[in-house]
Amino acid sequence: MPSLRVRYQTLEFGLTDIHLRTLRNNQEFSDDEGVAEKLGISSATWPLFGIVWPSGQVLAHLMFDYEIAGKRILEVGCGIALSSLVLNHRQADITATDYHPEAANFLRENTALNHDAAIPFFRTGWGDPDVGLGKFDLIIGSDLLYERGHAELLSTFIDNHTKPHCEVILIDPGRGHHARFSKRMVSLGYLHRQTRPENTDYLDKPLPKGQVLHYQRS
Repeated sequence: MPSLRVRYQTLEFGLTDIHLRTLRNNQEFSDDEGVAEKLGISSATWPLFGIVWPSGQVLAHLMFDYEIAGKRILEVGCGIALSSLVLNHRQADITATDYHPEAANFLRENTALNHDAAIPFFRTGWGDPDVGLGKFDLIIGSDLLYERGHAELLSTFIDNHTKPHCEVILIDPGRGHHARFSKRMVSLGYLHRQTRPENTDYLDKPLPKGQVLHYQRS
């Protein structure tokens, strides 16, 4: 099997540079010991965690100047964890999770690239037993609702890890499942609003159906 190919890039957030080691493209694959296969991750979906996606960029730019003082923050389905890296650079109290077995390794290397403190990481799926994450003031994520069934799984996972007063911010590129998710969140007691992403000149291509989904409970 050919060796895994990566690329290095720098993304700008105002006068702040965030350095990233990512997969070279979405065709890369390496699972010699079958770890991902045992978790149900196919060769086609394996590379998706390791690329910078437009929704992830939108979330990261939103987090660059978001109010974080005194908040414990969780990034769900972090993938390459760009938003976690931005928040960590701001010295936020950030924890990251993802289901992919390689996400932790890339996060560790990218944190070192930016000369920042280690980010707590938990490998967990939304339906897995509680791994001791605890409760959070703010939960964030991007491009998470791939399938119809994700609405129930993700909403339950989020609700299990939110404090009584909390915020949830997700970036959805318009895959068609966020209405079901929002209905589920409202049924759990969250207020819901959604807006279009603003000032996205940093994207190579616009997100014509993209939405910033905001949920709040107090």
